Amino acid sequence: MGVRITCAALAGCTEATKAVDEVARRSAKAAVAETLTTRFPLVPKTVVTPFTDGIIDNASGIEIGQLAKAAVVGGDDTTVALISDILGRPATQQCAGKASLAALAG
Repeated sequence: MGVRITCAALAGCTEATKAVDEVARRSAKAAVAETLTTRFPLVPKTVVTPFTDGIIDNASGIEIGQLAKAAVVGGDDTTVALISDILGRPATQQCAGKASLAALAG
């Protein structure tokens, strides 16, 4: 019986962890979108959302946590540096390139 309770508790923990991760990702996305809009003037507004998605998809868990914190306390130069670093990654650049082409075509 103890094993069943433990399994049920672990399943509940997994669901809670997923919920927390989703909240952190949403908060991080808000911070990234705000920072792209205010601190990256060369990013067209039409690609802010796709760029944001690419940045979050290519960020580590720790980076998402840092970005989520920026959503609460406000972004600063550290936030800009973090976003710039993530934007410099090849996978993020591929996402950004696709988003830019789609914006030009659309």
